[in-house]
Amino acid sequence: MPHPQPHVMRGTLIGGVAILMWSSLAVLTAWSGGVPPFMMVAIAFTVTFGIAVVRWRLAGQRVVDRLRQPVGAWLLSVGGLFGYHFLIFFALKHAPAVEANLVNYLWPLLIVLFSALLPDGLRLTWRHLVGTGMGLAGTAVLLGGGLAFRPEHHAGYLAALLAALTFSSYSVLNRRYAHVPSDAVGGFCLAGAGLAVVCHLLFETTVWPADAVQWLAVLALGLGPAGGAFFFWDHGVKHGNLRTLGAWCYTIPLMSTGLLLAAGVGTPSLRIAAACALIVGGAVLATDRRQRT
Repeated sequence: MPHPQPHVMRGTLIGGVAILMWSSLAVLTAWSGGVPPFMMVAIAFTVTFGIAVVRWRLAGQRVVDRLRQPVGAWLLSVGGLFGYHFLIFFALKHAPAVEANLVNYLWPLLIVLFSALLPDGLRLTWRHLVGTGMGLAGTAVLLGGGLAFRPEHHAGYLAALLAALTFSSYSVLNRRYAHVPSDAVGGFCLAGAGLAVVCHLLFETTVWPADAVQWLAVLALGLGPAGGAFFFWDHGVKHGNLRTLGAWCYTIPLMSTGLLLAAGVGTPSLRIAAACALIVGGAVLATDRRQRT
């Protein structure tokens, strides 16, 4: 059985860094106080642009030159990154958070399925399908406790489904722009920050962080799960194994729960242990040891 190509394995591991970062989103958000969502996205995406600018200047590159990327890459990335956040915030406002999050967490499974449609895609196997299915089941167990999908929340559920479709499509289609450097994400996030500012002014009341801890949490969100992680994810989906990354993504709610427990938010339970077994088992089963996409 052939081993994965080294550059694919490296790309997958780099994409895995984003997954680790995303696991800290919940605990950092809890520490950030009452900063409203779109305002948080605007700040985080601006920090992401700042990271890119520092990188470009250290490399002696002009900012304007790094912003010259294909129109298709701009539309896909800005639409994917900002569009996902817009839809998930709408979903969480118009449907119960548990149900909306569960529908949203179809996106790792969709990445695995959509990867087979790529020109360089290879046949899905029972391991990929069963493994990602176990991940979704584990997520349902983890988020469970009285799931009840009600007709009056259909707009929120639809938005959560569209969010899942948006982020999974962005992740898979981004492979078409493998020639676009991952630091271009900084420019895409700048555009997303502008859209987030517009949404904040239209829909939210400004609430600034109240103390140093909240400011540090907001800054950490921009450097990590709500900003900087997209550099790693961009590289991973362009050069790594999409199906393995999709399977690994189901560890995000599990690791997130672990960090919340470590921070004293919540208590361990048998439900969490069962979810752990399903998610980790599914990720191991679906991890692709052979293919290159």
